[in-house]
Amino acid sequence: MNSRKFDVIVAGGGAAGFFTAINITEAKPGVKVAILERGKEVLGKVRISGGGRCNVTHACFVPDDLVKYYPRGEKELKGPFNHFCSGDTIEWFAKHDVELKIEEDGRIFPVTDNSQTIVNCFIKAAKKSGVEVIMGQSLQNITRTTNAWEINTSGEKYVAAHLVMATGSNPKVWEMLREMGHSIVPPVPSLFTFNIKDSRIQNLMGVSAMASVKVKGLKLEASGPLLITHWGMSGPGILRLSAWGARELAAKNYQFTLLVNWLNETDTDDCLEQLKQIKQEQAKKQVGKKSPFDFPNRLWESLVAASGISADMRWADVNANQLQSLALQLTNAEFSVNGKSTFKEEFVTAGGIELKEVNFKTMESKIVSNLYFAGEILNIDAITGGFNFQNAWTGGFLAAEAIVGKF
Repeated sequence: MNSRKFDVIVAGGGAAGFFTAINITEAKPGVKVAILERGKEVLGKVRISGGGRCNVTHACFVPDDLVKYYPRGEKELKGPFNHFCSGDTIEWFAKHDVELKIEEDGRIFPVTDNSQTIVNCFIKAAKKSGVEVIMGQSLQNITRTTNAWEINTSGEKYVAAHLVMATGSNPKVWEMLREMGHSIVPPVPSLFTFNIKDSRIQNLMGVSAMASVKVKGLKLEASGPLLITHWGMSGPGILRLSAWGARELAAKNYQFTLLVNWLNETDTDDCLEQLKQIKQEQAKKQVGKKSPFDFPNRLWESLVAASGISADMRWADVNANQLQSLALQLTNAEFSVNGKSTFKEEFVTAGGIELKEVNFKTMESKIVSNLYFAGEILNIDAITGGFNFQNAWTGGFLAAEAIVGKF
């Protein structure tokens, strides 16, 4: 079989792969770069991310703050983010005629609210700068000769001086890299929602509240909007907890007790004092009628009922035990979690190439020369909000810069 020769092969036609390839060819015109994609289309995850709007990055512009959104990779990304951060991402897209906008919660999207804008930008830039995109190329094996890489796919053979691995969470590829001497941190899901069957939330689908959540018996806690769904609980607060606890919750086989504080920062004692005051001030009013706190009435009614207080009972008639029970339901409610569900299409894996084996100035392997990594193939992942894409852009940019420096 004849082999096709390139200067650089990028394995993986996703966000990290395209960003790396484009940055190489734009900085060094004439360098022959090919992207090998195993599927029939490229940039699939970009297309469906952010509900089809593509959450490109996040409006956190200080590297020391940005790294705090990464349960895995926080220490390693500090240097890279000082080199290419969210502001650089915005500037890069502006240079490629894509205008971005910052939403209230800090997430950044194209002004078109359409992920196809980002897909089109990459395809156009790749074509313009001479990147060859070859689809239907599933990697079969990779071998290192004295001064080149030989890559065999299902139908072709390729030779290149430099190889960039941007294949995401691909166990088959991880196995190939393990054979080259790399260590792989076993993958577990991150960013998932909790399956909970509980009468208190049974009919509250769609109800949302600002809450803080903890896992009983573990030092795991998070806060943010909590959304009640037909299978249990979701929302940013839950997703954060799932990301930070990815390994520990996997070890528990996703069976654990979740503690929910529906009043977010207020503790049980303070809540009890507030309830006593409400009891005095609203003595003649019915307890279940209206939530005295800043969260939905339907949730309030459910927690009142769970405290053994009937809906039409007046505040004056509530006894000390019932008040104590209500304070606990509000600030320390226990829910049994029994399993998880994938969060929409934003599937993210914790696990991948061991970070100690990568030079984070260049994204080059410390074990095999001229082998680079970008994106989710590494044991790096973030909470939801554009942070996983930022890792892809930063890693791709650094790998490209290091490769260009060798020509």
